[in-house]
Amino acid sequence: MLRSMRNWIRNKYIRIVLIAAAYLLLWQLAAAVVGSPLLLPGPVTTIRRLFELLKQPACWGAIALTLGRILAGFLLGVLLGVLLGALTAASKLADALLAPLRSIVKATPVTSFILLALLWFSATIVPVWISFLMVLPIVWSNVAEALLGTDPQLMEMSRVFRFTWWQRVREIYLPSVARPFFAACTTALGFAWKSGVAAEILSLPRHAVGTHLYQAKLTLETADLFAWTLCVIAFSMLMERAMIKALRRLSHD
Repeated sequence: MLRSMRNWIRNKYIRIVLIAAAYLLLWQLAAAVVGSPLLLPGPVTTIRRLFELLKQPACWGAIALTLGRILAGFLLGVLLGVLLGALTAASKLADALLAPLRSIVKATPVTSFILLALLWFSATIVPVWISFLMVLPIVWSNVAEALLGTDPQLMEMSRVFRFTWWQRVREIYLPSVARPFFAACTTALGFAWKSGVAAEILSLPRHAVGTHLYQAKLTLETADLFAWTLCVIAFSMLMERAMIKALRRLSHD
């Protein structure tokens, strides 16, 4: 019986349910201790409110527009990150000129970028710009380091067998970069999502998840605030899992 119970707990989906139940129980206990739904609503209240929101077309419209803005910034950051990573790995001069820029983007607080972007762009462009800036240095660094770490023996072999430029890219560089690039994309997507929503909270586009979060805080609708936060977490996890599956399929192909 003990062995069957262990096997039952080892089941992936059962384990997820048990962990989720444990966290929901802790949440409920914390809400009971606080004793004020205005400060900390319980999980039942929050989840009920989340489902009420999801029944509204405006909710899905806000989610779709937020996803569109963040994915646009993410894709732009990945594209430019790959190009700059390849450029700085191939040229020491380019690396010397551009490395300070990468360090500045890494070190500057995201709030500073958001406040500056509010001066330069419209409210709908700010989340795109911020997501782009969060993704760029992550992809750039990983691609550059992977290219610089390419096995010298493989490069020597390519010269001996007189590989064309495209053969070197396909047979040597792409396999060397693939794993660090996929890891960078997965990490960068999480940063893009969080920073993009934060940018929406400050820029307040007309239809956006961040705008709804700000309005919930402004009107002291704490259940709405928690419900929208759950929505952000859920979509972040779904996007990350979808990204991992897509990249694995791409790598196998």
